[in-house]
Amino acid sequence: MMSEVQVHTVARQMLEQHGLGAIAKAAEQAQACEGRGEADEAREWRHIVDAMKVMRGPHQS
Repeated sequence: MMSEVQVHTVARQMLEQHGLGAIAKAAEQAQACEGRGEADEAREWRHIVDAMKVMRGPHQS
């Protein structure tokens, strides 16, 4: 299980590398893990998705 610091580090790195598309990439990873029956890994990817959403900030309308 990743620590909170690790989750935020991965989230920040993914955002830097992929921009806002990183959220979709992480969500795809979570789905792929679930498809393979890797529930813990899927949970970590969803945690990373949530961290990226917080870093992104609120939606603009």
